[in-house]
Amino acid sequence: MADVSCNPLAEASPSTEEKSGDNKKDTMRSEKTESQQEGEEKSGSDTSVYRYIKGDLFTSEIYKVEIQNLPKFTGFNDLKKFLAKHGLNPHKIKLFGKQTFAFVTFKNEEERDKAMKMVHGMLWKGQVLSVRLAKPKADPLLRKRRQEEGEGAGQPPSKRQEADEGEEPFSVQIANVVTPLWNVPYEEQLRRKQLEVEGVLQRLAKEIGSTNKAMLPWLFSQKGKYNNMCCSLEAIRPSPSQTEYRNKCEFLISMGADGEDKTIGFRLGKYKGGSCAVVGPAETTHVSAEAKRVVSEFQKFIRTTPYSVYSPETYEGHWKQLTVRTTRTKQAMAMVFFNPQKLEEKELDALKSALRKHFTDGEGKDSGVTSLYFVREGQRTSPNPEDLPCELVAGEGYIHEELLGLTFRVSPHSFFQVNTGAAELLYSAVGEWAQLDEDSTVLDVCCGTGTIGISLAKRVKKVIGIELCQEAVQDAKHNAKLNGLDNVEFHCGKAEDVFPSILNALVSPNITAIVDPPRAGLHSKVVLAIRRAEHLKRLVYVSCNAKAAMTNFIDLCRAPSNRVHGAPFRPVRAMAVDLFPQTMHMEMLLLLERVDYSSQKAPGDKQAEAAQTQ
Repeated sequence: MADVSCNPLAEASPSTEEKSGDNKKDTMRSEKTESQQEGEEKSGSDTSVYRYIKGDLFTSEIYKVEIQNLPKFTGFNDLKKFLAKHGLNPHKIKLFGKQTFAFVTFKNEEERDKAMKMVHGMLWKGQVLSVRLAKPKADPLLRKRRQEEGEGAGQPPSKRQEADEGEEPFSVQIANVVTPLWNVPYEEQLRRKQLEVEGVLQRLAKEIGSTNKAMLPWLFSQKGKYNNMCCSLEAIRPSPSQTEYRNKCEFLISMGADGEDKTIGFRLGKYKGGSCAVVGPAETTHVSAEAKRVVSEFQKFIRTTPYSVYSPETYEGHWKQLTVRTTRTKQAMAMVFFNPQKLEEKELDALKSALRKHFTDGEGKDSGVTSLYFVREGQRTSPNPEDLPCELVAGEGYIHEELLGLTFRVSPHSFFQVNTGAAELLYSAVGEWAQLDEDSTVLDVCCGTGTIGISLAKRVKKVIGIELCQEAVQDAKHNAKLNGLDNVEFHCGKAEDVFPSILNALVSPNITAIVDPPRAGLHSKVVLAIRRAEHLKRLVYVSCNAKAAMTNFIDLCRAPSNRVHGAPFRPVRAMAVDLFPQTMHMEMLLLLERVDYSSQKAPGDKQAEAAQTQ
């Protein structure tokens, strides 16, 4: 499930528009390696660069250790599995020095101390491990400022000065950040994305060849038919709308690049590069007119208040972020994130009252906002935004969207594909590829608000959805009732915890799993459960980052072993759907079917060949 969100809080890059982009590159990196920088930060005496740890904002950096003397060339998964084996659940892992030492952060002091006690002095692959406390990573903005001062460069020129000196207009600069392909013809955008998927399938063919020798004869035939790919690739399906297609955007509230205070928009540069300035969305091509109208009204309102914008440099100030969700049904949800700092409750109540009045009786009443939330961005006890106090200030608690003739309720934190028209194409293809009938049972993993499963429910015997976000599960259950369905059930929890037990309890002879995981892919436990359940013959994998999901693909197809039980799958057909025009992001569909060793052929091979010749 990929909420590839329009998020200015992520570091700006050609894919800032996308949430948590795995392929982002730090173009502002200094000549020193990251490990050298961290080493200097650990021993440095300038505590100003660690000021952020004294604020209320959650950071795992304060629960950080360094593990030394790791076996050479230890991989990320090796260390993660080693720690998990001993009951440790790290928040982040970063390896350095030919992977002989690592920085590991935890979610709280208890887990950090447990790790130090258990791992220090432990023998692993002939190496005695050493663990010690590590200082937090320096705030990148403050580090940048300090470097500039040390170089005697003084303050960098303002964005206004740079523009006056002949740089591109801010509208062009921000377009290059959030929609990097804005000036590339759409047919060329689609061609590039198609080539990207070809490369993924060619790499997968190589990986299958090295991890499952029994498939080599089949693989040789496939590569000959499909340009060195492991399966057929259908033509990419374009988005019905190439502009104003986003139904969700996250805007940063900060100083404007033009010098205007309290501006709502997208960050112009990387935070790591020392930039906090934002540019409004008025001239961006991917943001809807409805969302732009909401942004404009919010900007007017916050400029009438005495409260300043939140500064990630000083951790002072209040206004931080605005999230806007819009629908085809002309509803709009706005969530404004506000850090109360030390304001008293009566001041906050007065602010919320003024906010309510502005959008119900004041200038903002025609903005289209039907659901207005006030989110306290104060002290966090976890890194999840869903855990922040979220208060409905005005309007309904939900918005509703129409998709494939069905109606879906959407809560503030629930996942819903950001391009509704293209999502219809995606889900229609999923339904077509799943080869369902009235005896089928569908497992909808990472189901969000239940869109995929509910869209297929009338064609099958049963749909079982699994989702981590409790709000989304509540929406999914409501949506099933809203659309008159009684053959759908939803379970809340981590897929790796819930999925194996559900799968093992199913006795249906016709089970199809549809997985739409986050960017990083499925947890390895889910993949292993799929492999073990040999009555599960067909899997439709929806990926928003096929390169990140490659490990999943390989494990589904690799030869059985002590770790991986059950007959492997084979890729049968693939296709990209463009949900993110003007960027290089897309969704990729991959149909995998269980190998039938009696015939040495995956059941769907003939179907794919027929589709290829049509």
